Formats: sequence, structure tokens, C-alpha cells
Amino acid sequence: MSDAASVQAVRATVGDSEFDRDTAPTRRAPGVYDIDLSAGWTILGAVNGGYLLAVLGRALADALPHGDPFTISAHYLTASKPGPAVVRTDVVRTGRTLSTGQASLFQYDDEGHEVERIRVLASYGDLDTLPDDVRTAAEPPAFPPMEHCFGPEDGPAPAAGTSAIADRLMLKLDPSTLGWALGAPSGKGEMRSWFGLADGRDADPFSLLLAVDALPPTAFEIGLSGWVPTVELTVHVRCRPAPGPLRVSITTRNLAGGFLEEDAEVWDSADRLVAQSRQLARVRLG
Repeated sequence: MSDAASVQAVRATVGDSEFDRDTAPTRRAPGVYDIDLSAGWTILGAVNGGYLLAVLGRALADALPHGDPFTISAHYLTASKPGPAVVRTDVVRTGRTLSTGQASLFQYDDEGHEVERIRVLASYGDLDTLPDDVRTAAEPPAFPPMEHCFGPEDGPAPAAGTSAIADRLMLKLDPSTLGWALGAPSGKGEMRSWFGLADGRDADPFSLLLAVDALPPTAFEIGLSGWVPTVELTVHVRCRPAPGPLRVSITTRNLAGGFLEEDAEVWDSADRLVAQSRQLARVRLG
């Protein structure tokens, strides 16, 4: 395939959504992709980890014979910044129903040295071929109606440049997890919110990779503040989400030694558990 045909093959999957455009890699050569990380998906100047996962996830979808992420695990090695980046992928194994690959994202530091930002190992398949057989003890979280929840637009305007990602998301947080915003955190490691993209684009497997890392950190409701950088994040995509807003529920049960876990569940409008995740994050104590 010629270079021009390769670029067209990747760009053919790009929709009209800003999320689609900003996560679309351009294939430079087999297994090598260029991407310009958008400043529109940053908070406090740092590129959101879920957005980064979607970027690498889409590169792997192009590199592997299967197109849907089933499980994807990422280690965040250094903080990414808006601007040019390179994604390099490697096919580990291909099978009839599952394919496995790995990918890394690189940027140049101020001295011109290439630095690895994030490394991913993932298995892909076809969500549409999964059997319709659900046996689960999981139950959808109890959520207030969306009109009784609150988003960033309902609070004071943030300082310029501190939360660009908020303009690209539809977040409506459960008031019972908003004590931190009023100076009275509950002490419980819980965060719940309705979730969608601000432009109305329906969810797909790649936006699920964003959804699990898009809410305020549970550390806020524990009574901590400041940046909570992700060390490792694993996402399981269980089925293709139905159209409509998602509900995201995140809990933390254990904070120890300056690290906490966040367990996320994502439910679609048909009351199906469409994604689960666990991440380990560092917190600043004292």
C-alpha cells in the first residue's frame, strides 16, 4: 500500500466529532503513526490519560486485524504534553477471535531527546460477534436524574487554561459525591456522573477508554486536593454501548503509602455494564 493510501485508510475512520479528529493517528509507515496531541484534552496543562489511551487504542485498531479493544493496560511513564508525538505499534500475536499488540507513545523533551510517555499492551476482537449471554451480580448504580446533577458550568468559572477538557465533555455529577466542591468532602472514595461528549457524539469502545478517566478523582471526596497522576490503568470493554448518555461510577477502597486505586464501572442507556477499569494513582499527602 502506498503512503498516500495508508494515510487515507486511517483517516477514513475519522468522524466529525472533535474527539474523533483529535485521537486519529496518521500512518507514516507500517506500525508507525504521527499524532498531534491536542491541548483541548488537558487539565492543569497535563494531557488526560483517558484521551491518551484512546489515541494508542486507535493506532492499535489500525495495526491489528481486529478493531475493538477488549482489554488494554497502560503504564504512564512520563507526563505527556500537547504537541507532536509518535506512536509505534507491534503485533504480538494474531488469532481467529483475538489479536494482541503493544504500543508506545513518544515525544521529544526540551533537549531534543526522544522520551517514552506511555506503554500499552492490549487484546482486540470483534464486539459484535460476542454471544448474548450475560450472567452477572453487577447492578447499575442509583443515579439522580440528570437535571438534578451538576456540571462544571454550574460552578465558578475555572482559571483560564486549567481545565480545557471540561469544554469537550458532558459531565453531570451526582450531588452526593460533590461535597469536595463545597469544602465538605464526605470522606468516602466515590465519584459518580452522567457522561458524554459535549458535541453529542454517541459512545463507542474508544470513548469508553476516555470515560473511565474523565471524572474528578475520588481523592477529592476523600479530602485530598491537587493532581492525581495515573501510574497504571487497565480497561475491559465488555460490549458496544447503546446510544445515549453513559453513567460512570468510580470507587476507592484503599489509600496507602501515597497510592490509591480507582475502580470504575461504565453503564449505558440500556442498563448494560459496557466497561470496567482499575487504575493505580499517586496522591500527594499533607
